Amino acid sequence: MEALPKASTEMNRPLLSVVIPVFREGAQLSAFLAGVRDSLSQCDLPYELVLVDDGSPDDTWSVIVGEAKSSETICALRLSRNFGKEAALCAGIECAQGDAVIVMDADGQHPPSLIPEMVRTWQSSGADIVEAVKRRRGRESLSSKIGAQLFYFILNKLSGFHFKGASDFKLMNRKAVDAWLKMHERNVFFRGMTVWMGFTTVQIPFEVVPRSAGQSTWSILKRLKLALVGITAFSSFPLHLVTFAGVIFLGLSVLLGIETLYLKLTGEAVSGFATVILLELIIGSLLMISLGIIGEYLARIYEEVKGRPRYLIKESIERSEDSRFLREHRGVVSPNIQNAEHNDPSRFEPIE
Repeated sequence: MEALPKASTEMNRPLLSVVIPVFREGAQLSAFLAGVRDSLSQCDLPYELVLVDDGSPDDTWSVIVGEAKSSETICALRLSRNFGKEAALCAGIECAQGDAVIVMDADGQHPPSLIPEMVRTWQSSGADIVEAVKRRRGRESLSSKIGAQLFYFILNKLSGFHFKGASDFKLMNRKAVDAWLKMHERNVFFRGMTVWMGFTTVQIPFEVVPRSAGQSTWSILKRLKLALVGITAFSSFPLHLVTFAGVIFLGLSVLLGIETLYLKLTGEAVSGFATVILLELIIGSLLMISLGIIGEYLARIYEEVKGRPRYLIKESIERSEDSRFLREHRGVVSPNIQNAEHNDPSRFEPIE
């Protein structure tokens, strides 16, 4: 196990940061971290593990504390509540100090065995981003598969970017990480933001394996919310669609008005109660859908202008400069986490 470099010869070697958002993974987290460390040891590079507990209600944080006591390569953040995976990713990436940052899930579906290949590809190709792309989506319900395919089909068409098979499992060099950190929006869609940056990307296919333990916490509502964030963050086409629909209905209204006037003047007008009701229902439905689309964009604007932080940190575990002790401090709210400057944990008091 390697800690941060000490000697001047090791200072020339790039540091790897592995960012892992965690939520309700206490049952299998230790085994997963053991696999990650085994894979990182094959890279022959210094590394750090950045764990972000996204307000887990189980013993996840206790497991992280225990792991940190036995490993000087771990630093960890505990968010004050469940802010969501995307916010937890932001916290981890902002904390990471590495020359390359690997982002992966803690449920075991992102295989740690792929890490050495990702690092070798990064070193040999000079790419800014090495992205692990799913060959297949793995075991999931038919509705989940159809929903995911529909979402990516719509997003690909509306945004002009290619997201098929995309995942959050990727390696970014420091240039890509620094560029990503300049994007401060509160509605975060990580995989979309990395595609939008346009840096040189190399893809590595992988098989999605079953979860190591437990069940997915991604409900239908959470998936739908992420889909809405992804679409509204990367395309304004739905707003234009409202305009197009308005123009089409205006044209139909003009034609129907001309026909009605003609029938009236020629004395051939007939009662059309059913037609009127049908048109009112269609137009009313269109108006409600249009208001809903506009409301989604207004909601995103509202969340952005409030300027609230993406997350709040309840407590953290950090390394000192020489990585020989771990300390905990509570009440941290700043999103910018700095390494310790002193070796006396008693110097740190709760921040009010």
